[in-house]
Amino acid sequence: MTDQSHIRNFCIIAHIDHGKSTLADRLLEITGAVEKRKMKEQMLDSMDLERERGITIKLAPARMNYKDYTLNLIDTPGHVDFNYEVSRSLAAVEGAILLVDATQGVQAQTVGNLFLAVAEDLAIIPVLNKIDLPAADIPRRTEEIVRLLGCDPSEILSVSGKTGQGVPELLDAVLKHIPPPSGHPVDSSRALVFDSKYDDYKGVVAYVRVTDGGLKTGDRIHMIATGSEGEILELGALGPGGYMPLSQLETGQIGYVVTGLKDLLSCRVGDTLTSAEHAATEPLSGYREVRPMVFAGIFPKEGNDYQRLREGMEKLKLNDAALSYEPEHSPAMGYGFRCGLLGMLHLEIVKERLQREYGMEVLVTTPSVAYRLITNSGEETVIKSPLQLPDPTHIQSIKEPWVKADIVTPKESIGAIMTLAQERRGMYLNTEYLSDSRAILHYEIPLATVIVDFYDKLKSISSGYASFNYEFFAEREADVVRLDILVAEDMVDAFATLVYRDEAERVGRQMVETLKESIPKHWFVVKIQAAVGGKIVAADRISALRKDVTAKLYGGDVTRKRKLLEKQKKGKAKMAEYGKGSVDIPSDAYLNLLKRG
Repeated sequence: MTDQSHIRNFCIIAHIDHGKSTLADRLLEITGAVEKRKMKEQMLDSMDLERERGITIKLAPARMNYKDYTLNLIDTPGHVDFNYEVSRSLAAVEGAILLVDATQGVQAQTVGNLFLAVAEDLAIIPVLNKIDLPAADIPRRTEEIVRLLGCDPSEILSVSGKTGQGVPELLDAVLKHIPPPSGHPVDSSRALVFDSKYDDYKGVVAYVRVTDGGLKTGDRIHMIATGSEGEILELGALGPGGYMPLSQLETGQIGYVVTGLKDLLSCRVGDTLTSAEHAATEPLSGYREVRPMVFAGIFPKEGNDYQRLREGMEKLKLNDAALSYEPEHSPAMGYGFRCGLLGMLHLEIVKERLQREYGMEVLVTTPSVAYRLITNSGEETVIKSPLQLPDPTHIQSIKEPWVKADIVTPKESIGAIMTLAQERRGMYLNTEYLSDSRAILHYEIPLATVIVDFYDKLKSISSGYASFNYEFFAEREADVVRLDILVAEDMVDAFATLVYRDEAERVGRQMVETLKESIPKHWFVVKIQAAVGGKIVAADRISALRKDVTAKLYGGDVTRKRKLLEKQKKGKAKMAEYGKGSVDIPSDAYLNLLKRG
């Protein structure tokens, strides 16, 4: 039996690309959790997508043994869209390594993730990483961390995740500064489900942190929130190479449980798993309900693939607690789902995972945020799709989500960033200085103005040096209207979007131009129009393909040529009249509208 005082549960938190996964690799190597010959980069990033993009998308737990201690490490993502994965990791541990790149210093997600860790009352170990790089500026970065944490400079450790320099000292600091788990080895065991996945051979596998009591193979289990019951078919620790079966999981340990449940929805993240015989009545505090920030329609490219898409969404949902979805029907695109997501990168990852893991080719509609609508009769509804917006005469007010944004930037870019934030309707709060050359700008800004391309613009105007973190804080009144796009005088539901009234004309022109470049020519003139409430605010046309009908004429009277051209003109007019619905809109057009700047 493991002595509880010899267990340490901790995670690594940092801004994107500050070296979390590389440091995790060195920890696994130095503790001997992975043999040197089997070592590879990004050991804990199991998805092909994570390896290709060089980012962590899913939290990844791993157990190590060091100096008679059992260490449970959780590697977390750094991107703001996967903040929810970080908050779940923090609830399962007692301490966090706050990693800062010695070349880049404190960034926006460093601050955001630190606040999450402080809210969970975790022990923080500040660490400077990448000290082996020539551009590392240790004195300046140390000063930034001291300003941020108010700690003593001697408490900040310097390591290189690449070479392993300073990593043994970091492991000693984990043993010294991170407290052991508190919990009671009682009969009514309780374990927090902090992640779960579906295995084709094992069924539903829950990743758990045992808070009280213990679990062993063969136990009957009860899920407090969903009321589901199952049997532990297998349990054990999570190693870097996968599952490491054990006979039991004790108080304070982190591991996996093969629940014997077949229903994907019966084992939810944040639920409390307890013994069915001595069931605990009080659930663990779990997690705050994740709030989707962005909504987009996802439809199968082939109409008859709807069932496969549903199965794919169900399996993704189990593995991705931040994803929500409900069925949706569009006259233009058939049956699909309206999905709630945390941001544009999240949408991109979901789309790519559907394609890779389930072979699904999908179409994605223009994303929008969730608006709260109050009708004249006082009823409140949440608008997740532009098509749900009722007639303006029935609307009393519309409220939109606002976020608190922290932008970390070099001093030289402050002016340009303030201009960008102002263009996006941001309200300036204040500026804090991390050092004499870098500052954090605090803003309140409507979420709708930042989800699509704010981050790209920010990187562009700051030459790549600025970073950005945001969190939802309130809803405020907004003057928004629905912008419809008509192609050959037919409304295309998938292109409908909600925009600010005073920007409708500019956005309409932009969308019309994008579509003009994306839709191929047809045998007749194709009109593209943007309309608000039946009033056209922007329009253009794609000229018709033209067959050379006079090619077979050799000389002769010019009236013969005119007669053929006149006949062609009448034919095109007829086609435009009767062939309106047959405009072929390629899937690229949908994607190009998503990326419009």
